[in-house]
Amino acid sequence: MNLLIKSVSIADPSSQFNQQNCDVRVVGGMITTIAAQLSPNDGEEIFDGKGTYLSPGFFDLNCSIGDPGYETKEDIASATAAATAGGFTALAVLPNTQPVLHSKSQIEYIVNKAKGNLVDVFPIGAISLNLEGQELAELYDMQQAGAVAFSDGEKPIKDDGFMSRALQYAKGFNGLLLVYPENRSIAGKAQVNESKTSVLLGMQGMPALAEEMQISRDIYLAGYHDAPVHIHNISTAGAVALIKRAKKDGIKITCDVAAHQLVFTEELLNDFDSNYKVKPPLRGKADVKALLNGLKDGTVDAVSAQHRPHEIELKEVEFGIAAYGIIALQTTLPLLVKAGLDPQQIAAKLAIAPRRILNLPVPVIAVNAKANFTLYSTDHKWLYDAKSNASKSSNSPLLNQTLTGKVMLVYNNNKFQVYG
Repeated sequence: MNLLIKSVSIADPSSQFNQQNCDVRVVGGMITTIAAQLSPNDGEEIFDGKGTYLSPGFFDLNCSIGDPGYETKEDIASATAAATAGGFTALAVLPNTQPVLHSKSQIEYIVNKAKGNLVDVFPIGAISLNLEGQELAELYDMQQAGAVAFSDGEKPIKDDGFMSRALQYAKGFNGLLLVYPENRSIAGKAQVNESKTSVLLGMQGMPALAEEMQISRDIYLAGYHDAPVHIHNISTAGAVALIKRAKKDGIKITCDVAAHQLVFTEELLNDFDSNYKVKPPLRGKADVKALLNGLKDGTVDAVSAQHRPHEIELKEVEFGIAAYGIIALQTTLPLLVKAGLDPQQIAAKLAIAPRRILNLPVPVIAVNAKANFTLYSTDHKWLYDAKSNASKSSNSPLLNQTLTGKVMLVYNNNKFQVYG
């Protein structure tokens, strides 16, 4: 589809037009011309991009959907609709489905079902059969079928020997393990951060130590095998310090942080709102500051949405029995704007780095490049409510709030969607 975007600011550190105000022409799914002023051609749609930014399409490397098995939470159609509305042109989806994505046939199911979308969907295969952490899944066969990496989702790999063997095996075919940082024996059944707040709430606290011990183990194993490890959803200042030191030592460690961990803090739990119940738990202000500093100095490689849809009966219950997680694809950009990230940082952490971590091609705003981009405003206000929510689920503390930062247009696979 042909499109002319007028007077947009390019936000792509990889582009020669970065930070320039340009007109961008797209013909047949390809960017054909970028210039200061372009005259419209017959038959092309014109979009006024004044005051907006054009970034490579956002990529979420930590998305949970319910397909197959839990389609009442989210299916591929609703997940990609929410993704598009949030500016994402690609999702890497976790294997915590039913059946678990732990074999070639399940990977092929996702690949085939997601074909033809504006949003590219990349399956992540399970590391262990049924996410049980005992027997290796069909890693190599899944990679050949289209799995871009391997993870047991938010089930940490408890057995050190199993993690070591998984790393060693995956290294043989350049496979990447994505791991969740929690030492279950330390974390126990705690659901909130260990702090003065947990004492005031009268709830068992989860110490930062539980996250940091697991990260330390994975750093040692990555170094021992000289193999890459990606750590999902770090949340503590100590985790940032550990990863910073490991990178300095040449360990092949990357990590991401969920967008809500850059804005929300544990004080929001004072009313026991289960929509703020996430995993890892919301931490303190010092942790948020350390995570933001880690993003800026390169310690924290990427930002993820950590999209976790749930049926209403799993969230509108007492805090102690509520499921973990929030829907987040449509609110990631507003949260990053609120956290103070500028358009260059948003492009680097939400579009470029996730693809590099997974060794996938990175789109660029350049002439003769495939059109894969997100156009958004950092100051446009919009109401996030039942009408604008594209997810099947509604477990978000931001519902019925006016948010700042809105996706206006998304283009990929010769398709585009306008929201402005």
